Amino acid sequence: MSKMDTATLQAITLGCSKNKVDTEHLLAQLGDRYAILPEEWNGKADVVILNTCGFIGDAKEESIGAILQAVQRKMAGDVGKILVFGCLSQRYMATLREEIPEVDGWFGARDLLPVVKALGGTGVSFPSRHIQEKHPYAYLKISEGCDRRCSYCAIPFIRGAHKSVPVEELVREARELASGGVKELILIAQDTTYYGLDLYRERALARLIRELSAIGGIEWIRIHYSYPADFPEDVLDEMATNPKVCKYLDIPLQHISDKVLSMMHRQVDGAWTRALISKLRERVPGVVLRTTMIVGHPGEGKKEFRELMDFVSEARFERLGAFTYSEEDGTFGAKNYRDNVPRKEKQARLDALMELQKDISLSFNQSRVGQVERVLVDGYYDGFLICRSQYESPEVDGEILVEYSPERFGGEPVEKLTGSFITVRITSADEYDLVAEPLEL
Repeated sequence: MSKMDTATLQAITLGCSKNKVDTEHLLAQLGDRYAILPEEWNGKADVVILNTCGFIGDAKEESIGAILQAVQRKMAGDVGKILVFGCLSQRYMATLREEIPEVDGWFGARDLLPVVKALGGTGVSFPSRHIQEKHPYAYLKISEGCDRRCSYCAIPFIRGAHKSVPVEELVREARELASGGVKELILIAQDTTYYGLDLYRERALARLIRELSAIGGIEWIRIHYSYPADFPEDVLDEMATNPKVCKYLDIPLQHISDKVLSMMHRQVDGAWTRALISKLRERVPGVVLRTTMIVGHPGEGKKEFRELMDFVSEARFERLGAFTYSEEDGTFGAKNYRDNVPRKEKQARLDALMELQKDISLSFNQSRVGQVERVLVDGYYDGFLICRSQYESPEVDGEILVEYSPERFGGEPVEKLTGSFITVRITSADEYDLVAEPLEL
């Protein structure tokens, strides 16, 4: 097939960073057969593939909306073929196939190889990645699936049992990312602290971090999605002593009430959670903690919600996200609990929690004014370099904005600065973003 005759393919990814990695693995198998179009492309495409999310109600609606938009493009003659895979397709394939017959193929969450073969590829191996948007950071998915059984979560029966990727494969993938200019690896999974139990009969996250740290070009390693139960002590040692490991941890706690945690099947109670937070702050001085909370879960009355608010006030998480409980088909919660908190009340609780967190985040950011920090330049927008320190994760946290002019940076163009580390002093802050001035290149 000549360059002129190469078919075009557009990949649209909905949902989390784990889905993004799946799409990048898939595209790497197809790049020699298709011209890969930008994700935001709205013109003609021979093939559109959609990687869908089916985690909670809003995510499902977004995925269905994206599928229907692709169908409209197909009906208008702008798209030839539509293939859909991922979590939503896994959960509701029979219904979706019947209701949206215009889609040419439906595949499950782990069906990367069948998708590749449906598009004429061989699917020989999957460690390679086709990065759609170039950034100095990349997500590294270290395992698939989950063995936990949280009562509200559908992931175990969508994604299956926990399955770690061998250390050797991850190191090979990370080396390839580093050779492409990646400076920061963000380790992701349904539960990163569970990594290695299936392959090595022990938790091997600390071992993996040490192996990744030895890769030339990788300067930051960031840990996301760590389940609080049985948190491995040796990971704290790496965070405290390994200069490449960011003093940052994403650890979804979901709640603090003993009653609610028990109904969630989280395997911890409030006292254990408080002790863990104290241990994290003691063992890793200066650590920034990011967590998520669920409001309106069955069993959460006014007393339990007040307990949650008091805990957030006391723990002062530097980063916190939250969402309202969504009853998900097939989960233990949907089968055994009554979703008895009205939607309006759930939203009111969410608003109150996020208002509280806004003040905490503002206080933390303002405490950094005057500090000198090493930051990674992610890009440039509207006169400012978009940067992050080790305390900000991309896409979920705020940014550090540094006004750019060639004079301030010794004539260095924006293109050369992007992907590099610079030293800055924080000059001002709001509850989300910070502003800084450069000190040296």
